[in-house]
Formats: sequence, C-alpha cells, structure tokens
Amino acid sequence: MSTPTAPEQRTVTPFRYDIVGSFLRPAALKEARAKFQNGELTAEQLTEVENAEITKLVQKQQEVGLKAVTDGEFRRSWWHLDFFWGLDGVERTIIDQGYQFNGAQSRPETASLTGTIGYSSHPFVAHYTFLKSIAGGSVVARQSIPAAAQFLFELDRAENQERTKAIYPDRQELVADIAKAYRAVILALYEAGCRSLQIDDCTWGALCDVQFIAFMDQIGLDPADYANEFAKLNEAVVADLPEDLVVTTHVCRGNYVSTYAGVGGGYEPIAKTLLDINNYSGYYLEFDTDRAGDFKPLRFLKEHQQVVLGLFSSKIGELESKEEILKRIGEAQQYVDLDRICLSPQCGFASTEEGNHLTEEQQWNKLAFIKEIADEIWK
Repeated sequence: MSTPTAPEQRTVTPFRYDIVGSFLRPAALKEARAKFQNGELTAEQLTEVENAEITKLVQKQQEVGLKAVTDGEFRRSWWHLDFFWGLDGVERTIIDQGYQFNGAQSRPETASLTGTIGYSSHPFVAHYTFLKSIAGGSVVARQSIPAAAQFLFELDRAENQERTKAIYPDRQELVADIAKAYRAVILALYEAGCRSLQIDDCTWGALCDVQFIAFMDQIGLDPADYANEFAKLNEAVVADLPEDLVVTTHVCRGNYVSTYAGVGGGYEPIAKTLLDINNYSGYYLEFDTDRAGDFKPLRFLKEHQQVVLGLFSSKIGELESKEEILKRIGEAQQYVDLDRICLSPQCGFASTEEGNHLTEEQQWNKLAFIKEIADEIWK
C-alpha cells in the first residue's frame, strides 16, 4: 500500500489513531459503585473515587499517545441511558427484559417519559468540566453523547410506546422537543469548553441489519422511512452550531460483554441517508468483522469528511494481523483517499459498566498497536 507524499497532519478530531471513548472500569471504581449502591458510600465519596480514576485514565491515554481523551464513561452505567435520564421529563425504569445480544441479555432498564422532554441542567456538563480541567492543553478533551435518534428509538420500544404516546400524541412535537433539549445540552457543553463532540448511534446498525429489516417489513413499516426520520432529527440537532465545535458520529452494531446485536448486514441500505447528514466532520464506522460488509458505501462520504475505520476489535484482547489491516485499508482506498482515513477500535471497551472480556493490559496494548500502524502509514 502506498503512502501519500505529503500526508495531512490532523489538528482536530478525528485523529489518525483514535478511540471511541469508553474504557474498562478499574477494580477500585467497580468496588466504589457497588458500595454506593449498597448505601456504604455517599454520592460525594463516589465522586471522589471517580475523579481519582478518571485522572489516572487521562494520564494513561496521554502516555499511550492519544491526542483526544475521554473520561472513559467512568461515571456512567450505560453509554446511552445515563444521558437520557439526565433530561427533564425522563426517568430510569426497570422492565421485564433487557436488550438482546448474541448469547447475552443486558440488565432490564430503559428510559421512560414522565412529562414533556426538556433541559434545565444536565450532569454531563459538570462531568465534562472536570475532564477539561485535568486534560490540559496538549490533548483534546472529547465528550460523547448518544444520538437524538437513539433516544427516539428507545422511546419507540414496546415497553415505552404507551407512555410516550400519552405524553406526545403528536410525533412531530416529540421529535421537536428531543431536538430542542439536545441542542440545549450541546450548547451548555460548548460553554463549558467542549470543542469535540462525538455522537454515538446504534440505530444505523439496526437499520442495515437483515434481521431487523425483515422485522420491519413484517409489521408493515418501511426501514427507509425510519432512516429518513432519524437522519432529519440528528441533522436538526447539529445544525447551526458554533463553527469551532467539531462534531463526529460513531455507528455501532452492538457491544455488550464482547457480544454483538443482530445478524449483520452491510451499510449499503442506509449509506446514502447516513452519510448525507450535514455538519458531521467524520464518521466512526464499525468494520472489524465481515458482518459490516465491504467498503463500497464509503463512496457516499462528502469530500470534507473523514472516516475512522473501526478495523480493530475492542471485544477481544488478541491483536489483529498487521498485514490484514493494511490490506483492508488498501481496499477502503478504492472509495476514499488515504488522507481522509483514520483508525480506531470498532467501539469502546466498555459500552456498559460490565465491560468487554479482555484485560486492561490488552486494552492498552491494542491502542498502542493502532498507533504503531498509523505511524507507519502517515509518517
């Protein structure tokens, strides 16, 4: 594979070697959270432990050479539900069944409406303020939040439909309130100093999954209509934001205790709709297995956009074959220039607090391996 003679040096996210954001929870943090749940620690004491472990994590990210750092989602139980619970009019709800993954089922929790959706404050703003304060000026402190479409998707779950419709008989009002609340949170994060925002979104993984598509057809719904609704909502959230706020999005196909969701299917059915969303600077796309299909959908990328190829698995500790990774990057170059490619794991190492089945040492070795390959390509 050839390298460019004058490769572009990335100065904003995404960077050539990057992360999705979540990290395995250290033992001290798991112990503190368990004690808090049992009433043995106060919220203030738990925060002290979180602060200490996040400080260590940021230092470790810098040591491994990352140019963008996160708090590892150490204050969250879920990658998405904690954010939803922080909005006005939303509560944590225990249901009969969790999310179904390949051979595993998650804890049975969801986010349900108690009233109209709004924003008065959100804990993620304070979380980001702490991250920003310890990151320093040599790295980018990145904040991740779940997509607005993901929230709508959650409210469309069978367990939530009745309550959602009771509060929002008009779906357009529901969509409008979600967008308004999201924009308020994003602008509050911006005021706190955030200049790199990553929007995580599993809806697209579902909408190109052959099993989900068959289910939609069975109940008489058009997956393309659903995709268009999601795209319009996500675009409304990121329209007319400050120019120096870099917004990227990450598409996942399920990441829970090293398992995945659905049966798979390439991006082609939703590629044009997904990659046509305005105001995203880059897409973090899962490509670590053949479940994601080939790279042909990348032809729909806009000229200014980067694609972060998730060729490395955060679900296993073993390192990938360097030769195979280089080969696959070469295949992607048939559809997108090398200067518009970056590398990362396909997802975080712990989308929920349970974490994937690998060790912390393997986690850091994998990130060092990604940097090694990126340094060879973009010398």
